[in-house]
Amino acid sequence: MTIAHYLLAPWWAAQLATGAKSFRDNPLIGSRRLNARGLHVSRVRLAHALAERRRARLAHLIDPADRAAFDRDGFLLKRDFLPADAFAALRDAVFARQSPAREMVQGDTITRRIALDPAFLAAVPEARALLRHPLWRGAIRYAGSFDAEPLAYVQTILARRHDAAPDPQTDLHADTFHPTVKAWLFLTDVAEEDGPFRYVPGSHRLTPGRLAFERETSLAAPHGVDRLSSRGSFRVAEAALAGMGLPPARSFATPANTLVVADTFGFHARQRATRPSTRVEIWAYGRRNPFLPWTGLDLLGAPGIAERRVPLLWQARDVLERMVGQPWRDVGRKRPCDS
Repeated sequence: MTIAHYLLAPWWAAQLATGAKSFRDNPLIGSRRLNARGLHVSRVRLAHALAERRRARLAHLIDPADRAAFDRDGFLLKRDFLPADAFAALRDAVFARQSPAREMVQGDTITRRIALDPAFLAAVPEARALLRHPLWRGAIRYAGSFDAEPLAYVQTILARRHDAAPDPQTDLHADTFHPTVKAWLFLTDVAEEDGPFRYVPGSHRLTPGRLAFERETSLAAPHGVDRLSSRGSFRVAEAALAGMGLPPARSFATPANTLVVADTFGFHARQRATRPSTRVEIWAYGRRNPFLPWTGLDLLGAPGIAERRVPLLWQARDVLERMVGQPWRDVGRKRPCDS
């Protein structure tokens, strides 16, 4: 054991009480000996128990029928989410707006993101109204188990744009070891050929089969599984679902103006598109320390701060690129549907 290991040991130990998930970067999280004794499974159990308690305190934010559907399936789907005229106004304003954009290439797919920052929200008040919509706010908070403002973007998926391997997001996976939330309000129709969202109903629940999968995969990490699994986003084979008592993944080929809110501890993916396509959505993402017992105290989500977080995060990674990397390339000002 080197001096560096001794110096870093307190840091690695402290990360056990956070959402840190990489089996490669933290030798305690990635320890086969500790995981054989239940370290990973214990973190999973505790994180989910705390999430259940937080959700119970946020249950009043959504309709009981919606809450029951989410608890059963791990997602909530709402077609015709906005009134037709309100949706048309939102879509048209978003599509017309040219804004600073970032892009990331993964395999054959380009993902473009435009921050819903103060300038965007001032120019597109329809987007600000969406972020204040009671169901948008309530469903995201209940699913994420925190009364916290998510990061929000206009996201464009440009599928099949390179002659390359498939986008790794097309493999069924869990984002991390604890409940987290992602939300999509689709601004375009998404056909089967366009690479719709997929989700395995019920896979967010911590069943004996899922716990066994978590334990087995943690023992294979960090070197015996694929790179993304070893970094804590466990991939799962379609054939393994039945062994966990789970159904096949469901594909969300949906018309525009459909809202999907999902717990991304559940197994999900983007279906591989069979043709070049452009999918545009308002996309939100929330993830906090899973071991916090309280639901609120979201200082970074306060008005005036929340809408500035994404540009600040991008700028911070630009500055620290040599240390932490920067996959999001600045591509100048673009509209969501630009090629």
